[in-house]
Amino acid sequence: MKYIQYGDKELSYLKSRCPRLSELIEQLGFLKREVIPDPFVAIVASVASQQISGRAAETIWKRFTSVVGEVNPSNILNLDSDVIRACGLSARKTEYITGIAKRANSGEVDFSKLSYLTDKEVVEELVKLKGVGEWTAEMILIFSLQRPNILSYGDFAIKKGLAKLHGKDAITKEEFDFYKELYSPYCSIASLYIWEV
Repeated sequence: MKYIQYGDKELSYLKSRCPRLSELIEQLGFLKREVIPDPFVAIVASVASQQISGRAAETIWKRFTSVVGEVNPSNILNLDSDVIRACGLSARKTEYITGIAKRANSGEVDFSKLSYLTDKEVVEELVKLKGVGEWTAEMILIFSLQRPNILSYGDFAIKKGLAKLHGKDAITKEEFDFYKELYSPYCSIASLYIWEV
């Protein structure tokens, strides 16, 4: 099992930039968050878990991986869509996952090259896939490619956490941009803590 890599350097920097975030980091200590190093697997897992509870997502993912075995394009494409749906996935999610597998299998999307692209280029590439929006692409940047500077404006929990952390009812886009600049270049690590608020 692999985890997001960070340490004292990143935490010290964030603590020096924002007293409220510093208090939160002190209160919570070091957070371990699992990563899925293979971007293809991470995308499939993300699509499978969209708009359902964490517990339901875990159950479906266990069923899916027990049927598929190693999660790769050819193994997915070798399964009938009814078998995939029987894991608990909707018809739409099944369509998205098989579509992503087809594009990966044909070489139309080369997941191994994502690590060479900028954050913006990764998002632009991934949102071309049916079932993958900007938020999902940003989560792949954090939890697969381990990019250090992602703070997602499309993440409701991030906006809610920032507002609560800073004693506000809601956060404006301008305030969000201010905090993104404040936490840069370690927004991804800040995100881990803000999600806990």
